[in-house]
Amino acid sequence: MQQSSSHFSPEELRQWQFGLRQADDNNVFCHCRKCDREWVASAHAVKCSCGSTDVETISCWQFPDG
Repeated sequence: MQQSSSHFSPEELRQWQFGLRQADDNNVFCHCRKCDREWVASAHAVKCSCGSTDVETISCWQFPDG
């Protein structure tokens, strides 16, 4: 089995992977139970533009890719 070469140094790869983890942690899918609006926010404690605080939040990392 041939090992693939990386275009990143070990430190660059670590930083890139950390950035991806941060994006996953800070991208929160939101759904307002009152008006049905959906959006992506950077926190779990959010209020909808309709004024409702009855908002369901799910971290985007929980959604499968593709």
